Amino acid sequence: MEWLIWTGAALALSGVALLIYCIIAALKAKKLGGTDEDIRARLQKVVALNLIALMISAIGLGAVTIGIILG
Repeated sequence: MEWLIWTGAALALSGVALLIYCIIAALKAKKLGGTDEDIRARLQKVVALNLIALMISAIGLGAVTIGIILG
């Protein structure tokens, strides 16, 4: 089950990297300014990506946990 642990760790790390990207994108959207509607439109894209990143991280951590239990 070692492969499950490493695959889960890779998924978890890629999810964390995507979360860091979301933080940077949100700060960039705030820095660019514009009208409230412009900022809201940019942040809506970031929110969707943020949820995907959290899901990827959760799946990765679950895989690591299952790999440790079965291993």
